[in-house]
Amino acid sequence: MLLQLHFAAYGCFRAPKWNTSGNGSRRKRSLHPNASTYENAPLPSRTQRIMESISSRSEVGGAGGVYSYNALRRLDQLWCSLCSMQPENQEYHKVVSNIPGPLSNSNSDMLPENEFDVIVCGGTLGIFVATALSSKGLQVGIVERNELKGREQEWNISMKELQELVEVGVLSESDIQEAISVKFNPNRCGFEGKGDIWVKDILNLGVSPAKLIEVMKRRFISFGGVIIEGFSMSNIKVYDDTAVLQLSNGKILHARLVIDAMGNFSPVVKQIRSGKKPDGACLVVGSCSRGFKDNKTSDVIFSSSSAKTLRESKVHYFWEAFPAGSGLSDRTTYMFTYVEAKPGSPKLEELLEDYWDLMPSYQGVLLDDLEVLRVIFGIFPTYRDSPLPAAYNRILQIGDASGIQSPVSFGGFGSMTRHLSRLSSAIYEALMGNFLDSGSLSMINPYMPNLSASWLFQRAMSARSQAKVSPKFINDLLYVNFQCMQRLGDPVLRPFLQDVIQFVPLVKTLGSVMLEQPQILPSIFRQVGVGVLLDWSIHFFMLGYYTFLSTFIDPVIRPRVSYLPERMKYNWRRHLEAWKYGSGLDYKVSVHRPSNK
Repeated sequence: MLLQLHFAAYGCFRAPKWNTSGNGSRRKRSLHPNASTYENAPLPSRTQRIMESISSRSEVGGAGGVYSYNALRRLDQLWCSLCSMQPENQEYHKVVSNIPGPLSNSNSDMLPENEFDVIVCGGTLGIFVATALSSKGLQVGIVERNELKGREQEWNISMKELQELVEVGVLSESDIQEAISVKFNPNRCGFEGKGDIWVKDILNLGVSPAKLIEVMKRRFISFGGVIIEGFSMSNIKVYDDTAVLQLSNGKILHARLVIDAMGNFSPVVKQIRSGKKPDGACLVVGSCSRGFKDNKTSDVIFSSSSAKTLRESKVHYFWEAFPAGSGLSDRTTYMFTYVEAKPGSPKLEELLEDYWDLMPSYQGVLLDDLEVLRVIFGIFPTYRDSPLPAAYNRILQIGDASGIQSPVSFGGFGSMTRHLSRLSSAIYEALMGNFLDSGSLSMINPYMPNLSASWLFQRAMSARSQAKVSPKFINDLLYVNFQCMQRLGDPVLRPFLQDVIQFVPLVKTLGSVMLEQPQILPSIFRQVGVGVLLDWSIHFFMLGYYTFLSTFIDPVIRPRVSYLPERMKYNWRRHLEAWKYGSGLDYKVSVHRPSNK
């Protein structure tokens, strides 16, 4: 299971031997020339000293493209505003306007400089769906506010997910091999003091985004695609017959459909949600460092301690660790925690201070012996009402903007590969049939009970002060769940580790946990809350219902769909996809045996 996309910093820094273990809170005395007394001035934090010592490079777009200490401070300010905001008092910039009638009736002088079938706003992940649509003969443009290029830090993924790109036809086998920078096995799920579970071929590849995006750009341009770099989307006016984009440089573009791939903080999504506060968030910090001696295995998830108090909140830290492709001793370690978006929640810089203290013990190294290559930080908000339906005609959210990624892992790249075939086919069919109203487009982002059911797991893994449970509860709960899944075998364990919730494996796991440790049930109720459990039970029922529909009703209906009128054909195909993907039955298990190392 976990995080494949992060904000990152690039360069290299030799961790200094001075004050590497301190928290940066000591103060020094300075004497002003015109003062008669000393004034206390705080020393920079350890995080600031490390990040400002890393040589800077130009920023790139997408998660993982910002790197500086100033970028960390900006993201912390954004996080604080999310935590403290009151939606009813929020003012947000309106970027989308609906204008009745065709463009010809608007007396508009906005003549287009380019006309497209599709414009994709946000290129880092958007280029995958843009290339898939271009390969079908559509005229597609990409608008990217920065230079469209991938970051240095790898995306961790499994070969099964990469093969989706080959099957869709946007990459070849040789392209995939070129983009893979490192391979490693086995992969650990660990719980300190309790035991480890080892699996193979789960997030065991490090893919170079820089190489992969460059290959995708060449493929996209070869299909006739157009890339507009260095300008952001300023506003979108939606008419009955077209969508008109105005860019930050004043350029005007027309498109039949606009795809919003601008991520969690998309201005279009902000307008749709009317400034609503996220229901939860995952905060991620970490680094890629050189100097690790034991660097052949990975940690998919590792929980090394009990819940602790930081600022006014409780936090439970989880870890991931992967070999990096930049050198034999290079290793990336992530520390993350699930929190509520409320005043007093910890900041990323505070988490990084804990990270420098805890990571050496977790990895069995000394910080002084490591060369820090990149510092990693990110915020991943989640909303319970996801995926996000289309709110406007001719505008569709995909990827993180749509909320279609798992609320546990937030693996945007993995989610994109898994859904790319479905998305590209559905979007192409919507364009061919001119089914571009918000209702038809919403069928491409349907209700998926397996995603909604996943939200409970984030809640269960969040340390909450009001829950009144043991600090060891999260570790105990995860360990008993992983033990049960290991005994139940690959058909249960592997889908969960790759962010796929399926009804039968979930029933087996829950039944096994209740039989083995029924005493843990009261703590579960206190941890997640009765209201959340009741809401989750609805999604659990729907997960079973979608499983039934996809297993037994789909084979009856599917052969008859091709004979239906175009509108009904489009609708039924979207229903069949919703049943399949919403039940997780698009995922087929390749048999591997989990083992104790």
